[in-house]
Amino acid sequence: MNWDKLISTKRLGMEDHQSLASHEDRTQFQRDYDRIIFSSPFRRMQNKTQVFPLPEHIFVHNRLTHSLEVASVGRSLGNLLAEKLAPRNPDNPFIQEIGTIVSTACLAHDMGNPPFGHSGEAAIANFFLKGNGKRFEAELSAGEWKDFTHFDGNANAFRTLTHQFNGKRSGGYALTYSSLASIVKYPFESVQATKQKFGFFQSDKNNYQRIAEALGIRKKEDGSFCRHPLVYLVEAADDICYQIMDLEDAFKLGILSYDRIKKLFLDFYDNQAEAKTLKRIEDTLGKVTDKNEQISYLRAGVIGKLIYESIRIFEENESEIMAGEFKGSLIDRLADVPAEAMKTVQEISFREVYASRSVVEIEIAGYKIIGTLLEEFVDAMMNPQDKYSKKILSLLPEQYISTEETTYHKIQSVVDFVAGMTDVFALDLYRKIKGISLPGVV
Repeated sequence: MNWDKLISTKRLGMEDHQSLASHEDRTQFQRDYDRIIFSSPFRRMQNKTQVFPLPEHIFVHNRLTHSLEVASVGRSLGNLLAEKLAPRNPDNPFIQEIGTIVSTACLAHDMGNPPFGHSGEAAIANFFLKGNGKRFEAELSAGEWKDFTHFDGNANAFRTLTHQFNGKRSGGYALTYSSLASIVKYPFESVQATKQKFGFFQSDKNNYQRIAEALGIRKKEDGSFCRHPLVYLVEAADDICYQIMDLEDAFKLGILSYDRIKKLFLDFYDNQAEAKTLKRIEDTLGKVTDKNEQISYLRAGVIGKLIYESIRIFEENESEIMAGEFKGSLIDRLADVPAEAMKTVQEISFREVYASRSVVEIEIAGYKIIGTLLEEFVDAMMNPQDKYSKKILSLLPEQYISTEETTYHKIQSVVDFVAGMTDVFALDLYRKIKGISLPGVV
């Protein structure tokens, strides 16, 4: 793979379009960034759970704030990589845009995630694996069935950005090929997934194949594709923010103590090789008395360290990455000290943070709410002439009304609708359908 092909301004659905503007105030990749920022699915993430329930009095991360922070880290990673690549690619004017491409992909990477955090993905899959959705298995191909039983927010993000929903324009948000390819962490379809993760649904694989071929992304013998190299930076930004920022939230919510989190952050530094850095950190902490501010300062330092570590790893493995032969993630290749610190953070997070009562409670609620909504709307979609079904379907926005008659596309229309909901909207609709609450009735 080479950068001359990997960075392209060609837009999905607008391949033959030529800009008529005499003066370009923004680059094509900056336009991508702006389209995400001003999109409805992006705004809806402010009411979608990241990890912790959305509390009334203590502000913790939701999907929106998480994505903004990932984009910030991704921009830094992309700009640093561009500095390294520019001298070796003097004739490529788009190298300087890598920071914008990566930050755009970071903004968009969670746009396909359903309500109620990662449990929302599991709840959708569970409806088809063990719930009433199981009755449709015989009507679907192996790939179509696995799209639902392995439902994945990554694949749904690609669909959200590229699918022509009813009444919408071709190419979805008509983003550049490079921005779209940079969000696909798992460039293969569901039938090739060994775990839950995959990159695109059966209905959207032609779009990805078109993009991959145009960008010169190498196709493997098994039919899957290699990653676009910038995916590794998007993934690193997400990994860094996901693990590190959750510790800060855990402190604010009283799940982990100040002393434990301080030690977890300081353990990312080598006591001998980075003694001066540690001395400077302690001096700064001595000047700041607010513990929240101290945790924020420590967090910022660790994120900065991991950014430079990630670029070092990318540089050292660039030939493998460009050949499509690099295995794992950049964070998997951290040096010994930060690698051990990250491992400890992950273990504590899964054992104590993600298993906390508030997180488990919202996961349970997510299963019940999403399962019920899928059952109601899928049944109505399959029996549209029934009086009750007509009332249920009247609640479905026009963009999600299926124009195709196959079982797969009908179900997918409902899944699109449910996955796009916010936590609050899903809960409110669930209550109304179940008769728990009614408009105008206290």
